[in-house]
Amino acid sequence: MKIGVVGASGYAGGELLRLLLGHPHFDLAYISAGTNAGEEITSVHQHLTTFAGRSFEKTDISSINKCDLVFLALPHGESAKLIPSIAEAVKVVDLGADFRLHSATSWVKYYGGSHAGTWTYGLPELPGQRQQIAQTSRVANPGCYATAITLASAPAIAKKLIDASDIVVVASSGTTGAGRSAKVNLLGSEVMNSLTSYKFGGVHQHTPEIEESLTAIADGDVKISFTPILAPMPRGILATVTAKLTSGVTYEQVRTVYETLYRDEPAVTILPEGQLPKTSSVLASNSLHLQVAVDSHTGRLIVSAAIDNLGKGAAAQAIQNANIICGLPELTALSTVGIGS
Repeated sequence: MKIGVVGASGYAGGELLRLLLGHPHFDLAYISAGTNAGEEITSVHQHLTTFAGRSFEKTDISSINKCDLVFLALPHGESAKLIPSIAEAVKVVDLGADFRLHSATSWVKYYGGSHAGTWTYGLPELPGQRQQIAQTSRVANPGCYATAITLASAPAIAKKLIDASDIVVVASSGTTGAGRSAKVNLLGSEVMNSLTSYKFGGVHQHTPEIEESLTAIADGDVKISFTPILAPMPRGILATVTAKLTSGVTYEQVRTVYETLYRDEPAVTILPEGQLPKTSSVLASNSLHLQVAVDSHTGRLIVSAAIDNLGKGAAAQAIQNANIICGLPELTALSTVGIGS
């Protein structure tokens, strides 16, 4: 299959290129990058030596329409500008937010501008979602925080183990989650030896995405209070999710629910008791590590989740979705084993 990557100069775009090199059914026929068009790929992604001598092409609809499938790794709002001109026959996985939300009101509030519409949400591990992905040709890849937080919460919500109207999340992300454009607060001298909250007070754009996907499997509205933290590392997310337990629910019940619902999910691992998720354990993988606990003092469920924000949180998950919509084995070209520390 002829594959295109549009927006390939960013961090997620570079990770897509790295992973697609090992895909036995996908041929990288078209690699574009707006402002980097004409530059050698290795001048931006120095580690991708296989692409030596090959340059980013300009973003061009006619070239996109020659592909069987394209990945859009563009800033929010840019995918929606291209989609009307992309042929229906071209399968599309969008790594941006443009088609994730159902609510136009939420889009305007958290992103601004016009709501472009809604595509199938690309989180296969949610109940019934894999089947929906397999039946479509346009998939909205989830956000990185949204992936970790949603999968950490979904079993408890689906089985009514918690009060879904009051979920509290604190999650840390590496700096690649903020994109490649130069920002003073992301300079090494600013980030190293420091942790800082950002988008403080429930204004992070992944909040409505998480609430929508969890409300779809809940018996009522889901409310998330989410505080993100910038961590002094390039990549990885560690999320801590807490919620009030339903009366009478025990730790043993919680663990059984999580182990049962994720038993056949190769990208999700419930760690043995006593082990806690580490971002280094999932680095460069399409894997989510989870641990559950019950705080008997407060009667709250605690879930710890770790992913690679460029892996299961972006590029690897996009390829997982592409494999599904193309009828290929789901984890083709992907690893669920991190490189460790």
